[in-house]
Amino acid sequence: MTYWSEFLTIVVAHALAVASPGPDFALVLRQSLAHGRRTAIWSSIGIGCGICVHIVYCLLGLGYFLKNSPAALAVVQYLGAAYLAWVGVQALRTPARSGDLDLGAAGTAPTSRAAWTTGFLVNVLNPKAAMFFISLFPLAVSVHTPKLIQAGYGLWMTLATAAWFCFVSVVFTREEVRRSFLTHGHWIDRALGVVFLGFALSLAFATLG
Repeated sequence: MTYWSEFLTIVVAHALAVASPGPDFALVLRQSLAHGRRTAIWSSIGIGCGICVHIVYCLLGLGYFLKNSPAALAVVQYLGAAYLAWVGVQALRTPARSGDLDLGAAGTAPTSRAAWTTGFLVNVLNPKAAMFFISLFPLAVSVHTPKLIQAGYGLWMTLATAAWFCFVSVVFTREEVRRSFLTHGHWIDRALGVVFLGFALSLAFATLG
């Protein structure tokens, strides 16, 4: 398998994975609707940076350790479930908005650092993301492929992930979309809170099972 064929395999597999609804998408959706474009984009960049963590442990061979160590993988799963549950509770606790439809109002939007950190942690602590990379590298990448080339694959996935979620951020922060949210945002926040709690419970039960 040539480097280009490896790369194309990774591009297709990663594109299908990143476009599938999951915790990352739910987070960017909520940040876009509740806090606006700046917050959503910083969270998107954080998600992209989270990909780097998965790439690094795969390059260092730690992916094999996680895949073959049920205890270590369980720790990651429980941490991920706990953090997703926390994000869900925060969404459920969001107070009802007034009738003020000022789209430029900053409100209680998190700082850029807080938005980045949330995106980073949601991605890093998502066991499904971890399992994707742990499974993808052994299947798509030859053991003879130089680490520098593998790092290039990882850089592509990092940039592509950040770019995709930045695009999602732009789409969901369009004026007409946010205006609708500010009218019904209280219920959308709660619905997304339930989604995050659902992800958390799913991870917890999968770990127990």
